[in-house]
Amino acid sequence: MTTQNTHLRSIDLRSDTVTRPSPAMREAMAGADVGDDVLDGDPTLAKLQARVADLLGVEAALWTPTGCMANTIALMHHLTRGDRFLAPVGAHVIEAELGTSAWLAGGLPTPLAHDAGPGRPSPGAVLAAAGTQGPYFGLRTSLLCLENTHNGAGGAVTPVDEHAALVAAARDAGLAVHLDGARIWHAATALEVPVSALTAGVDTVSVCLSKGLGAPMGSVVAGSAAFVDAAWRLRKMLGGGIRQGGVVGAAGLVALDQAGDLAGDHARAARLASGLQELGWPVIAPDTNIVLVPTSSPAPLVASLLDVGVRAVPFGPGVRFVTHRDVDDTMIATVLDRAAAVPAPA
Repeated sequence: MTTQNTHLRSIDLRSDTVTRPSPAMREAMAGADVGDDVLDGDPTLAKLQARVADLLGVEAALWTPTGCMANTIALMHHLTRGDRFLAPVGAHVIEAELGTSAWLAGGLPTPLAHDAGPGRPSPGAVLAAAGTQGPYFGLRTSLLCLENTHNGAGGAVTPVDEHAALVAAARDAGLAVHLDGARIWHAATALEVPVSALTAGVDTVSVCLSKGLGAPMGSVVAGSAAFVDAAWRLRKMLGGGIRQGGVVGAAGLVALDQAGDLAGDHARAARLASGLQELGWPVIAPDTNIVLVPTSSPAPLVASLLDVGVRAVPFGPGVRFVTHRDVDDTMIATVLDRAAAVPAPA
């Protein structure tokens, strides 16, 4: 059993959700204009929701406490009990949300292989899986869920043209489309396109304010005005009706202001990946801010890293490192120095 070296200041690369609110964010939270969002609305949340809707190119948006709730609201809206929905293998809505897609939304997930690249099914795979309308007692496929970036595939990005082709295939098959865009800010930064280019054609989209952007909590689910009217009821049903939400909504507004910093996170992830490769480690080159190290023994590697003051997590068949706004260039260099003391994983 290993024991962490208490003389080392730990560098936390487990996720981009471990960030601390910046001084500007704390100041905005302390001075937020607030109201009762359940009774007659919170002005700061209203401002945040309007700004996110504009960035995404949709009519309206609704703040939620968590990304899981945002996705669940969308799936509950789209699915009728017993419907099948399609999503890429390893999608967050299948693997990391405690089965709410089935338990609360009543949907049966069908995973789609990444036959077009990491995190990306092909339009042909969508059409083949959707099939054609069968007898009344057969499964009815009604929804395609996309994810950009795809967390399980190491923050992999779906380019604009491939996104458009997938949406078109869903339309041809008569499917609605929900986009889990928890890290869509990263995808837009990597592709150097507006966020709205990656939401074009979808019925609903969820985005996260804490993954990478630095807010202490909060996501937003968005789409048509009619959808958001329904989403208010669904959020309340799930226990997400909030009162003076402007306190955290103010943090979300500052988080959006910080989106321009994400390119630095990507550059540091690339430096980390190349540095680990120079040490002889197997590394999957990152598209964005997630670095995956494949290994048959993730738990011992995580323990050895913790011993030298680097925090990472087991992730699929390997270990995940995530760069974020609380990690600077000097800290990446320190991580590489410390990793040099750890045997290269097999």
